[in-house]
Amino acid sequence: MLATVHHKINLGLHVIEKLPTGFHAIETIFYHCSNYEDILEIEPAAQFSFTIKNADLNCDIENNLCVKAYRLLQKDYDLLPVKITLTKQVPSGAGLGGGSADAAFTLKMLNALFALHLTTNQLHQFAAQLGSDTAFFLYNTPMYATGIGEILEPIALDLSKNRIEIVCPNINVSTALAYKAITPKKPQVSLKQIINEPVDQWRYHLINDFEEVIFKQYPQLLEIKNNFYSKGALYAAMSGSGSAVFGIFNA
Repeated sequence: MLATVHHKINLGLHVIEKLPTGFHAIETIFYHCSNYEDILEIEPAAQFSFTIKNADLNCDIENNLCVKAYRLLQKDYDLLPVKITLTKQVPSGAGLGGGSADAAFTLKMLNALFALHLTTNQLHQFAAQLGSDTAFFLYNTPMYATGIGEILEPIALDLSKNRIEIVCPNINVSTALAYKAITPKKPQVSLKQIINEPVDQWRYHLINDFEEVIFKQYPQLLEIKNNFYSKGALYAAMSGSGSAVFGIFNA
């Protein structure tokens, strides 16, 4: 069983408050993109194995989100061993959700491979245990996300007639440190309202709170954003906590 795994960009991101759990409540809009695609293959095997290509595998494979997804389902279901091969194309540490997408697709593929007949709602509960944005990749529609990113509401948004360009510099931004540097605050206007404005008006209202702190640390990211605007982008922003920066253009 083979799948191409897409990624996401964040259209606006507000960090609203720090929760007693230590996590942060956010508001964002997740939008699917296929500028980069991982290739995920899962097949029955005599014993479990995991192989990753085009990426460093110095860490324990049990820490990989694909393996964690398999182990999570294995706790509740009698899964046979599989061979998982992941070919990475989505840059890591870029705010594009590549690892989360790989985990979500692993859940979906295992559900099909072993005929578990889990509903999307049930898969959502598993995905939420793997990462705050993992559940988003179970769906094929833009989502307004709240909570820590796991509470999803479909929204009517279609950028298929636009061109999205992404630059991923060789900068790995620590999400934990990014959250530590930010001051949470409640937005005056919901992203759901702002997203209904024309795309060329988003630059004035559609804000990623992380940009203020991350651009100070990595001014080259601001340069990339400004370069998108100089090339005629309707809107440009950093995705998530970075370091990927994207521009939306007329096709």
